[in-house]
Amino acid sequence: MARGLLYAFISAFCFGLLPVLSKLAFGCGMTTFEILQYRFGFGALCLAVYFAIARPQLFRISREGLIKSLLVGAVFFPMQSTGFVGAVKYIPASTTALIIYGYPALTAIASAILFKQPLTKNITTSLVLIFSGCALVFCDAFLHSADYRGVLLAVSSMLGIALNFIIGQLLLKGENAQSVTFYVLLSSAIAYFAANTYLSGAPSNPLDLSSRALIISFSVGLISTTLAILFMYMAIEKVGSTYTSIFSCFEPVTSVFFSWVLLSEPLAAWQLAGAALIIGGIIWPNKKLLSKPIPPREAHSS
Repeated sequence: MARGLLYAFISAFCFGLLPVLSKLAFGCGMTTFEILQYRFGFGALCLAVYFAIARPQLFRISREGLIKSLLVGAVFFPMQSTGFVGAVKYIPASTTALIIYGYPALTAIASAILFKQPLTKNITTSLVLIFSGCALVFCDAFLHSADYRGVLLAVSSMLGIALNFIIGQLLLKGENAQSVTFYVLLSSAIAYFAANTYLSGAPSNPLDLSSRALIISFSVGLISTTLAILFMYMAIEKVGSTYTSIFSCFEPVTSVFFSWVLLSEPLAAWQLAGAALIIGGIIWPNKKLLSKPIPPREAHSS
């Protein structure tokens, strides 16, 4: 149990570093599409090395699963990723992370509409808390004259993440999650390589990057992509998806904290209050789970 929760915490920590590392990459003169090209390129490369060494069978995927993965990676995934990384170019990384974390509420509402999942009292309370937290974050952003482009990109990413959860449930059901992840990353890397080449007029060569930019790019691919995803699945294998989801609430906390430490972004009272409400909204529906034993079927799910 303790090991599984530790894996979940590490995964959330790695995901939470993405806006901070992206902000540092912009400081090196990289463009949005360059950052994303190297994020998914290095991410797919690291995952391929892991598969080749430890689990080569994960390279195998059905034709239908491959088509679905390519569709998600080349079309739906870029919708959220472009907005996410693009937003930190215009607004603080911490504000970006907190705005985007409104996606659980949107996902719950969409699931209630599309899949007829009931909105219980706990879930409704969760939605109110999350939306209230996002409202405080928006308020702080506008009080500080935040660039509207960054806010709109963050909102588009939030919508894209919610859409991807719905699309994933509809299209990728019954597929091996880790195999799908690799082909999603690979197709996203190819899509961003093509887009970056088209926009810049020439392919982007990692050897042309400065040593600092190369280290940051590789860190985004290794830490916020490969390690984040692998530890997430390791946590699910140990304690199940429900317990793993509880600890995803550490992701925005990581973003806000390291934005303050590494980027010297100020921590406003409104942001702290919004973060507390968002995290409370994420934890609320699951507050009783930690006191219950893990169902055997879920504890070994993947």
